[in-house]
Amino acid sequence: MQTPSDRHAYPSHWEADVVLRDGGTARIRPITAEDADRLVSFYEQVSDESKYYRFFAPYPRLSAKDVHRFTHHDQVDRVGLAATVGGEFIATVRFDRIDSRGMSASAPADEAEVAFLVQDAHQGRGVASTLLEHIAAVARERGIRRFAAEVLPANTKMIKVFTDAGYQQKRSFEDGVVRLEFDLEPTDRSLAVQRAREQRAEARSVQRLLTPKSVAVIGVGRTPGGVGRSVLRNLREAGFTGRLYAVNSAFEEGSEVDGVPAYRSVRDIEETVELAVVTVPAERVPQAVDECGERGVLGLVVISAGYAESGPEGRERQRELVRQARSYGTRILGPNAFGVINTSPEVRLNASLAPRPPERGRIGLFTQSGAIGIALLSGLHRRGAGLSTFVSAGNRADVSGNDVLQYWYEDPDTDVALMYLESIGNPRKFTRLARRAATAKPLVVVQGARHSGIAPTGHAVQATRLPHATVSALLRQAGVIRVDTVTEMVDAGLLLAGQPLPAGPRVAILGNSESLGLLTYDACVADGLRPLPPRDLTTGATPADFRAALAEALSDDACDSVIVTAIPWVGEDGATASPEGEVLATELRAAAAGCPAKPVAVVHVELGGLAEALAAATRTRPDAPVPASGSGEGAQSSSHAERLPTAEVDDRTVIPAYPAAERAVRALAEAVKYAQWRREAKEPGKVHEYEDIDESGTARRIDELLAEQDDPRGATLAQDDARELLGRYGIDVRDALPAPDPDAAVAAARALGYPVALKTTAPHLRHRADLGGVRLDLADEEQLRRAYAELTETFGKPAELRPVVQAMAPRGVDTVVRAVIDPAAGAVLSFGLAGAASELLGDTGHRLVPVTERDAGSLVRSIRTAPLLFGWRGSAPVDTPALEELLQRVSRLVDDHPEVVAVSLEPVVVAQRGLSVLGASVRLAPPPARSDLGPRALPGY
Repeated sequence: MQTPSDRHAYPSHWEADVVLRDGGTARIRPITAEDADRLVSFYEQVSDESKYYRFFAPYPRLSAKDVHRFTHHDQVDRVGLAATVGGEFIATVRFDRIDSRGMSASAPADEAEVAFLVQDAHQGRGVASTLLEHIAAVARERGIRRFAAEVLPANTKMIKVFTDAGYQQKRSFEDGVVRLEFDLEPTDRSLAVQRAREQRAEARSVQRLLTPKSVAVIGVGRTPGGVGRSVLRNLREAGFTGRLYAVNSAFEEGSEVDGVPAYRSVRDIEETVELAVVTVPAERVPQAVDECGERGVLGLVVISAGYAESGPEGRERQRELVRQARSYGTRILGPNAFGVINTSPEVRLNASLAPRPPERGRIGLFTQSGAIGIALLSGLHRRGAGLSTFVSAGNRADVSGNDVLQYWYEDPDTDVALMYLESIGNPRKFTRLARRAATAKPLVVVQGARHSGIAPTGHAVQATRLPHATVSALLRQAGVIRVDTVTEMVDAGLLLAGQPLPAGPRVAILGNSESLGLLTYDACVADGLRPLPPRDLTTGATPADFRAALAEALSDDACDSVIVTAIPWVGEDGATASPEGEVLATELRAAAAGCPAKPVAVVHVELGGLAEALAAATRTRPDAPVPASGSGEGAQSSSHAERLPTAEVDDRTVIPAYPAAERAVRALAEAVKYAQWRREAKEPGKVHEYEDIDESGTARRIDELLAEQDDPRGATLAQDDARELLGRYGIDVRDALPAPDPDAAVAAARALGYPVALKTTAPHLRHRADLGGVRLDLADEEQLRRAYAELTETFGKPAELRPVVQAMAPRGVDTVVRAVIDPAAGAVLSFGLAGAASELLGDTGHRLVPVTERDAGSLVRSIRTAPLLFGWRGSAPVDTPALEELLQRVSRLVDDHPEVVAVSLEPVVVAQRGLSVLGASVRLAPPPARSDLGPRALPGY
């Protein structure tokens, strides 16, 4: 039980679990008066040298006064944090607020002196760097803007902690002490440093699970059968290169199971155990975790079920499991996991329920569902695709797809990442990681349960108000290849793993069936590709004819990729026959090898042996060596083509084969779009700076408006306030004068000048010109009065309709611009045409804020009805540069001021020159927490 501080209640929101540099975990929490014994014990384990560096003099032990001072904090001017493992301190950090003379002070003094002490056994694990992130966040919360630290010159490790943090800092040397001063405001560099450390730590934590030197299976039965025995068998038959141990409390001392040493407890194993696979019933898992934690096991794969997927009781059991494991500095895959596989010849790990491990390859596979994992492993095997690693996370209570993505980012054995996700626990982080990963290697994602709106049982998921279509659009913006089915995911993965990226959308089609060629042509058009006229080789074509035609097509500068179609031919006696698949595959590979810069795919119909022969190029023995390959772009034979590292294991070209034209074309289309994204990602554009934006004045005005609101959840601004706020960012909204009666309408029209528009602002009629709630081009008072009378006679009294008068805007295309801050995904900017296109058909584009100039241009062009803006069927093009500028200004507003939680501009009439914003709505509220900008921390349990 934690005691309250002297001046503040115990700040539990400062508690956090973190991943350290070596992949282990620690818990960071405030130090309290109850920690006196822990502090003394911790200090006794610190070397004399480290004590000297901390106090600048020999300091063998802490006095009672020291202990009291270091355990009693007011949580405002004096704060102490500790990093703990197993409940014991491994490091501490403390700040004391000081004034300009370096003396103890209280607010509003905004500087503090900071000091660290790390136990020697834990130095080099990144503990101090992580503590610095957290103590800096606490200091900012308490109004401290600057840290000062005095360090002995010989204490180079601590100096490096400060200098590498990325903050703006000043360094001086006086009286034999190095004094460092640095502002705590996050900078681009400090954020980059933090995220790089996050990537290394989380990748290392996954590496611990995938590359262990020893594995203990806990729950191995004494007789054949059962989950534990199956996992042990799979590990043995895969040829695991490390040490194996079987654990069951019923084993006799010194016994063996299938030739594997057997033990009653992990505690009895003398050698180090790096990974434990837990298969015992859920009620016995806590004991197993305690034994593993006390023995120093680095990672746990919990296959046991009976957790959050089973109901509220299981959900609490799952929370306790995570807390228990993290207390020992250990990460968990699962529970209810299917397991992990690593096909590297240095490891050969099959710690899963899959009886047959996949062949070695260059594809990484992550699933949250064990059933889908089984299906994908089977499907990839049938298609001849090999894997580098496989992770099935089950309830993903701890290790998630984000962690695996961090590992794959720099994994030299993985060239393509496939992910089946039933939920995205942290969409904002996933999008950030996916964007970075996609610049180096393709990431193909299929999301299950996307239309139910319900998170799968057992998954802890942040709430999001965004529809699935919006989330998909944001993932595509981040470079993710979003597909709808696991079949499409495998189809795309095979092409991306074995073929180069296409330089463009032009597709050559050749084969021995005119009909199949035309089907392929139609599929290309439907998927946005630019097919060339199909070349019919006739049914009498030989494998040599295919080779010559493919070589010719690949050498043609008019095409960027080739699809080969092949069907059996009909012999003279009417019987079907076909060239031997092995022979045709050999010829196609030979032709493709002559031009390795262009992708080739094959569509075959009942052509026995061809698919198997083409797939055979990816199959090798588990112990076969694989040529080293990086994760970036490979060799190119033309200046405009990118080549991905392929899944080749010999000198033959790997050509994917598909049983239907639509599947091959869809995979190729995804590769074309991804290649285009990757080329554009090299020059992402910039966020435009506008000189007329009043950022500081807007911030002050927002504070005033929020202070006026009675509802702490925020409120929608009055029209005048919204117009004023938008105007500070160069967004002009046309005046709309209230018209509570006909005379007021006439007076408003005279003030604005004819012609005018009369429209209702009642919620049920707003923006509904199709219902007659808007009357346009009223040229004089007579027309205005007549229109007013018609409105009130048709729809009701003026008090219900709330009519307004507005000056007519130049004719153009009506559009709508919106921005919203979603608690899970962050700020999202949306654009579409006003009316049925966006509301009925869902034709709306989305981008994450802040948008660059390139993002704004692509957003305008992303909707299906975009041709209406660019002169469709002879109409005059409208001013899209003005529209793109408006999008960037709205983006800047919500990015600069997170209190602006929603903006809606409707309609925005885009004319041939300029645009007019006719309606605007702005909602202000206290900004939602930004977990991605705070210090590194694992999701709370």
